[in-house]
Amino acid sequence: MKLVNTGIEDLVLNVRTLTRIMESNGFMLGGSWDYERVTYDYKIESNETNITYYVRIQGYALEGDVDKGNAVIKLLTPLLGRHYYPHGVEYGEEEEGFSKDLSDKAYRLVENVQPPAEANQTERK
Repeated sequence: MKLVNTGIEDLVLNVRTLTRIMESNGFMLGGSWDYERVTYDYKIESNETNITYYVRIQGYALEGDVDKGNAVIKLLTPLLGRHYYPHGVEYGEEEEGFSKDLSDKAYRLVENVQPPAEANQTERK
C-alpha cells in the first residue's frame, strides 16, 4: 500500500545524512541497496502467525554512488507491506486488508522522519 501525501516524496538528501535520520527513527538500511538505490525498512511485529509488516522508504541516486557514501538520494513514496512466510513481502493495494491502526502507525513512522529529512535537504550540484 502506498503511503501518500507524507511530505517525504521527492525530498533530496545526502545518503549519509539520510541514513543517520532513518536509523535514528528505527529504520534499517536494507541489504538490497546497490550503487544507485537505497531501501530503508521499519519492521512491525504482528500477533498473526508468520506475518510481519514493514514500512519501506526507498530512494534512488540522482548523482554519486551509494556504496561510496557520496550519493544524493531522491526519496520515493513510502510503502506498507506484509511479509508472508516463506514467500516474501507484498506491497499491494489497500485491498490487502491493512487495519486502520496499522495504517495509522505506518503514517506516524513516516511523519517522524519527515521534519528532519526536510530540514536536511541538499542542493543538487
